[in-house]
Amino acid sequence: MVNDLDAFCQSKPDPVAETTMTTDPRVDAYIAKAPDFARPMLEKIRAAFLKADKDIEETIKWGMPFYQKNGLVGGMAAFKAHVNFSRGKELSDPENLIQGGSMGGIRIDRDGKLPARKTLIAYIKEAIALNGTAAPKRRPVKVPDMPEDFATALAKNARAKETFENFAPSHKRDYLEWILEARQAATRERRIAQAVEWLAEGKPRHWKH
Repeated sequence: MVNDLDAFCQSKPDPVAETTMTTDPRVDAYIAKAPDFARPMLEKIRAAFLKADKDIEETIKWGMPFYQKNGLVGGMAAFKAHVNFSRGKELSDPENLIQGGSMGGIRIDRDGKLPARKTLIAYIKEAIALNGTAAPKRRPVKVPDMPEDFATALAKNARAKETFENFAPSHKRDYLEWILEARQAATRERRIAQAVEWLAEGKPRHWKH
């Protein structure tokens, strides 16, 4: 079931004081900078995470708010306003809300359709419970070889190079495959320039999503 945004946002969020967790001021700043349409939804998603478990930890990862308990539970993002679960594809999903993506999540449309609060909390609790089990074994991420032109561009920007070198293999692969898939030299040059710009800002390839 989904509720209209107006009705959902008129309800008061569960006070953070009811939990024992410490909120992260960076999340306050993230929400404050979010688009007008996304801000009230992010507040409600945040409140659901905080209400779901008193020991959940709030943090920022990859430039977005995330929540952890015995591992990554899930997070939220202002871009199109959505909530992701780190093991979302393993959730029972009784309301058929989980959509595609590398993690599996609930995408919220700009028209304001949101899961009911109790539904969202139930999904979060199930995601937390999954972290009490062994995570599925994953094959090591195969990272393509670094192309010479991209290496040269990174060498000219110390911050971008540091970001790339500190990224997880999956994030390195995202950038490298994007560059290597360019069919024309001009396209490849544009992608390398864009990659260096984003990396200098500490952003993964799919930061908009």
